Amino acid sequence: MREDLHIAIVGATGAVGVEMLKTLEKRNFPAAKITPLASARSAGKTLPFRGKDLTVQELTPESFEGVDIALFSAGGGTSSEFAPAAVEAGAVVVDNSSAFRMDDSVPLVVPEINAAAVAENSGIIANPNCSTIVTVMALYPLHRAFGVKRIFASTYQAVSGSGAMGIVELERQVGEIAAGQSPTRDVYPHQIAFNVLPHVDVFLDDGYTKEEMKMVHESRKIMGLPEFRASVTCVRVPVYRAHSVAVSAEFERTVSVEAAREAIIAAPGIDLNDEVANNGYPLPLELAGRDNCQVGRIRKDCAFDNGLSFWVAGDQLLKGAALNAVQIAEEVAKL
Repeated sequence: MREDLHIAIVGATGAVGVEMLKTLEKRNFPAAKITPLASARSAGKTLPFRGKDLTVQELTPESFEGVDIALFSAGGGTSSEFAPAAVEAGAVVVDNSSAFRMDDSVPLVVPEINAAAVAENSGIIANPNCSTIVTVMALYPLHRAFGVKRIFASTYQAVSGSGAMGIVELERQVGEIAAGQSPTRDVYPHQIAFNVLPHVDVFLDDGYTKEEMKMVHESRKIMGLPEFRASVTCVRVPVYRAHSVAVSAEFERTVSVEAAREAIIAAPGIDLNDEVANNGYPLPLELAGRDNCQVGRIRKDCAFDNGLSFWVAGDQLLKGAALNAVQIAEEVAKL
């Protein structure tokens, strides 16, 4: 692995950008230089890294001179505008937005599943959607064991998935309600405190949301399963950080709970927490800040002959975004 890399982080002051910087430091990524980039209003701010302060620079098309890997987490519009400039300057872009995920020429990568796809890049590699990553981290080992055909899934997505303002809104509404006041809304169409909203992203003509269809299309691409089917309901819940997903999956081959547990134990990046007799199962509160996802409540599905039901949870800012992007960058550094 090269040790003289110049890494740029686009959107460095955002929630995921900050986590990217922390993750690079935590994993001792072989970077000789880190350049944090953001909008003009954030330029001049400082971010800590390896005991020093890095000064945030304004993002421009000329920002990528000498950059080897550019980690993007500033939204699809920014990625569409600036990623081509980064590639033209010679950088490999790892993009956390949805701008390039379904482009046939762009690898969509979860390193524990399809790391080899990194070598097929033409300058841009896409980071999948956070709820998709959390789901396939549990689903793919089971697919390898039994051959997945289709799933029915419901997500329980934390407010931090909406950015920092989602957290602010939940905190504010809890305080307002505790004070006997009517809760105010800015981020969500309905009160999120003490409530759940079956509405993540915008609705499509067929009644599904874009978030729900991301899990269908992205899972097919990541796992290399064009016939894979999924019916998904994405739900926003009053949890600060870490997404959870309830999955019922149908498989081609006969399943067993014991073999499913063995498949999870053998898989990287996912831990088994399935001791229901002792109230042991994945909890978003406990997984916030952890790298690995967890899966539990594994049981035979009552509706499918060859089916399993399970519960998986993971930190959507880490494995669902920043950590996965840094892991992709580590694969790039090996090329």
